Amino acid sequence: MTKTEIARVQEYLRRTFGNTAITVAAPKKAGQPVEVFCGEEFIGVLHRDEEDGEVSFDLHMTILDMDLPPAPRG
Repeated sequence: MTKTEIARVQEYLRRTFGNTAITVAAPKKAGQPVEVFCGEEFIGVLHRDEEDGEVSFDLHMTILDMDLPPAPRG
């Protein structure tokens, strides 16, 4: 992903989720994924896909069970 694409996706995510703490970080080394953070918390990776001349971006977010609030008793 280019720096311009990273900045555009970051702005989109911030606007969509109403959260300016979201940052999209370019990989430190070539071949590594682009990482997405909320504050200092890693929340996922971002991939660029180009098919038939159309470009899209895929955010893969993993949520660990241990990070979820307790399940309601019912």
